Parts: sequence; structure tokens; C-alpha cells
Amino acid sequence: MDMEARAHSEHPDALRLWLRLLTCTQLVEKQVRSQLRERFDTTLPRFDLMAQLERAPDGLKMNELSRRMMVTGGNVTGITDQLVAEGLVARVDVAGDRRAYRVCLTAKGRKLFDEMACQHERWIVEAFSALSEKDVATLHKLLGRVKDHARLRAEAAV
Repeated sequence: MDMEARAHSEHPDALRLWLRLLTCTQLVEKQVRSQLRERFDTTLPRFDLMAQLERAPDGLKMNELSRRMMVTGGNVTGITDQLVAEGLVARVDVAGDRRAYRVCLTAKGRKLFDEMACQHERWIVEAFSALSEKDVATLHKLLGRVKDHARLRAEAAV
């Protein structure tokens, strides 16, 4: 049973919408995870880590990777160790800090990530192919309003 199936007609529309969004997210993510595993023998967390590094050509320190991925340092270390062993990322010393290093994509890692990113984009486009371009633009705009409202509420709570 998916998240949305838990809602009933007597629940507020906003709650039912929230559950539909969660369900859609989970279904698309499940498909992406499956495709990454089948096509590239990799996982979504590994793809996510490489995506962060692709956006930072000079590399990132481990704590920055952890913050950006919103996971613990231990999770990032484990994934990084695997990617280093496969020659997809490298650890580079940070000048002036013997304890720190930056993680960077290697040429091999960048090439593989580029392939994965192209496929990932196709999978996401396919996931939304039931919607017209106008539908996608409208949904994007509406969700942007929800996002802005949530951010304002979060900032006001601080």
C-alpha cells in the first residue's frame, strides 16, 4: 500500500495532496534506483555524491559533502571509500591542514558520471511524460509557491 492509500475522502485535500506528492516521489525514486542498479551497477547515494562533486570541480571536504547530502560523515566516508577503490574519485590533501582532504572526481569518474547524468535526465523526463509542457510548468510554479511559503514559515520560527 502506498502513502496515498492511507488517506480517505474525509481527510483535508491538503493532506491528500501531500500524500500524493510523497507517493509520486517514492515511485520515481524507486524507478531511478532500479535503473541505476541495472544500467550502471551503482546506487543512488553514490550517484548523489558524484553529482555533488561534479558541481565542485575543485572538490569538497568530507564535512561539506556530508552537509550537502544531508547524511552523516560515516555514510559519506563509506561511499567515498568505495568510489576511491574503483578509481572514480580521489582524495587530495588540503594545504595547511594535515587532517583534511578534498574529494574530487577523477577523469574516469567524471566520464561515468556524465553518462549516468544523461540517463538520469532521460528517466526523470520519462517519469513526467504523462504531463504536457504546460502541466509541468504549472506544477513547477505551484510547488514553488508551496516551497516559498514553507521557507518563510521556517525562517519565522527561528
